[in-house]
Amino acid sequence: MRRRLINSTLAVVLVVIAVFGVSLVIVETRTIENSAQESVSSDAVRLVSIVDSRLLGGEGVTHKVLREQIEPGRYALITIPNHPDVEIGKRPEGSVISSEEHGEQGETVRVEASRTTVSREIGRTMLIILAVALLAVLAAVFLAVRQAHRLSAPLTDLAETAERLGSGDPRPRHRRYGVPELDRVADVLDASAERIARMLTAERRLAADASHQLRTPLTALSMRLEEITLTDDPETVKEEASIALGQVERLTDVVQRLLTNSRDPRSGSAVAFDLDEVVKQQIEEWRPASRSEGRAIVRSGKKGLRAVGTPGAVAQVLATLIENSLMHGDGTVALRTRVTGNQAVVEVTDEGPGVPPDLGARVFERTVSGRNSTGLGLAVARDLAEADGGRLELLQPHPPVFALFLSRVADDIRPA
Repeated sequence: MRRRLINSTLAVVLVVIAVFGVSLVIVETRTIENSAQESVSSDAVRLVSIVDSRLLGGEGVTHKVLREQIEPGRYALITIPNHPDVEIGKRPEGSVISSEEHGEQGETVRVEASRTTVSREIGRTMLIILAVALLAVLAAVFLAVRQAHRLSAPLTDLAETAERLGSGDPRPRHRRYGVPELDRVADVLDASAERIARMLTAERRLAADASHQLRTPLTALSMRLEEITLTDDPETVKEEASIALGQVERLTDVVQRLLTNSRDPRSGSAVAFDLDEVVKQQIEEWRPASRSEGRAIVRSGKKGLRAVGTPGAVAQVLATLIENSLMHGDGTVALRTRVTGNQAVVEVTDEGPGVPPDLGARVFERTVSGRNSTGLGLAVARDLAEADGGRLELLQPHPPVFALFLSRVADDIRPA
């Protein structure tokens, strides 16, 4: 492309120089020739005038009197009736420029000049024109190279940006080049890079969230299956299998919720549900794990609450809070339900040391953890709560009190 730009620019410049250069040579040649002809004619007119005046005055016409009236290097022949001819200068050889004038006394004056002088003048003029044309060509080459670099360098840079996007590096470069068309391409590439970066971030986030959030349901499911393998009682097997099926359904709901949040975190599927059922289900699900560690899970507070949200997401948030209490806390894990304004609140607390003071509200940020964990659990739980219009907060760092706020369904609109 650079070579084409240079060649096209030079072609245009050469055509312009050729057209105007030839025209200028023709005009200058005619101007020089006309000027030389006018100069010779002027000498002839001047000599005729002088000869006329001297003849009328009865004075003699001699070489000495007239030789100072014409330019050096020119030849003049004065022919006077009944007088000898008068010659001034040496007659030029070859091609000449001449002018002949006749006086009132019958005299004839002929002035001649060699065309060699005119040819030399035309030659000098052509050399000047050629020099100017050469300078113009050199300037055109310089400007063409510079313009070609100015246009080709951004294209090369844009090609490198596109190649980086194709190789998996979605960082936008935010470079602009002062050319509207190229800047438009750069804007599109930067916007594409940002979209690709968001997509990759969402995919990585989905993978991290899935690996973290699916761990707990899978652990509980494996515990139920292990109970089935260790018992011979058909009723116990049936009961454990039913619980396991329920956990599989919740596991499916967790996967669906993660996929939905990865596409659009704001797209919720909130419905009115019985909050007591979700709290009870979580207590029953985590009671075996708490007993294995010699700890207890208790519940208190207001009952009969109905809230607006996604039951599977609410269950997953409570599971995350209970798991954190069992993993990082100590003593009894307590779940308390209450009402504040038009919201239903579920508080989860334990008797452990709580959240370190240096973390505070940052405990909900991703990769932030005070106990060598992944730091994803609370971040994902907060996203799940906010997806349905709720919120998850740390009300008290020591002892730790986490609260899940949900929109409450009023008693007067509760279905029968």
